[in-house]
Amino acid sequence: PMGEAPVAELDAVLGGRGWDVGVSFEGAPPPTGPIRLGRNACYVVLAVLFNEEVRQPPRDPHPVGTRFPADPSPSPQDGVLLVQEAKPECRGKWYLPAGRMEPGESIVAAMRREVKEETGLECQPLTLLALEERGPAWIRFAFLARPTGGTLKTLEEADAESLQATWWAGDPCALPLRAPDILPLLDLAARYRRSPPHPPTLPQELPCALLCLRLLVAFANDTGDLWVLLGTAGTPHLPVVACGTSRDELHEGLRLPVLRLLRNCLAPDPCPGALGLLGLQHRAGGPEGADGICFNVLLSIPPGSPPAAPPEPHSPAFRWWHVEEESLRDRILQRLRATVPIRS
Repeated sequence: PMGEAPVAELDAVLGGRGWDVGVSFEGAPPPTGPIRLGRNACYVVLAVLFNEEVRQPPRDPHPVGTRFPADPSPSPQDGVLLVQEAKPECRGKWYLPAGRMEPGESIVAAMRREVKEETGLECQPLTLLALEERGPAWIRFAFLARPTGGTLKTLEEADAESLQATWWAGDPCALPLRAPDILPLLDLAARYRRSPPHPPTLPQELPCALLCLRLLVAFANDTGDLWVLLGTAGTPHLPVVACGTSRDELHEGLRLPVLRLLRNCLAPDPCPGALGLLGLQHRAGGPEGADGICFNVLLSIPPGSPPAAPPEPHSPAFRWWHVEEESLRDRILQRLRATVPIRS
């Protein structure tokens, strides 16, 4: 029955909104200490902006006396915003505006600050393009944003943040890049502009002391039946698992606590599909100054043998809920194909 399932929570999570994390977690005991930037976590923000709103003629972005391949087809409306690095280890190379988030700063505020400091432009976020992670020790939030004002930084305004910024309409590979890891993000951004693969997704302001994942674990069979895994402690809810903060766990991926939970509660040993991000929750200056984040993620359990029903949980702390309401079932199935990618 619908009354035995967290319908309001499911509606919020599927819509990219937030839901209170609470204090109880499934699986192994949560870490005792909160997440703090600069101590046991590092968050990085990055932005892709295209020159759709700011109509400025392109200019030569290269310092006098250096030679670069010619821009084959300058086009201000299609140019991507690139910055020339000032850091000694990569000085003169080009990259997307990016940088580390500071304690007490929201994720969006950090992205806007980095864009302003490195390029001179103001911007507005449109959506997360991807979440890139190496466990709690390093998480990068890649945004698609649009310019809303400001003036491009010139060489005369070079400082410790960057040497200059430009709208580059040519092949980014024609420039000496700081690293090629921005190329897949540029492809993601271009595809999103043509045909958005997921709804606009932005961080929601809700406090969280730890780094954790709220799991929407779905099982669908060939006949169209759908089940969702629920935690049964207290009111039925979507399971929440916390990431550890030991030295080893800090460098493990976000997938580790998910696999640990599923392997402990489901038989046979499941091999879930890729994690997809439905949304995330963070509030600057959270409980006791913590910088925790709750990631609302969706994953599917592939059919086993027999494939008609999901594997039975080992523990009474979990049960499967059969989703009978057609519109909710369709929303979950649609979101299985439309989430923000998580790259580990």
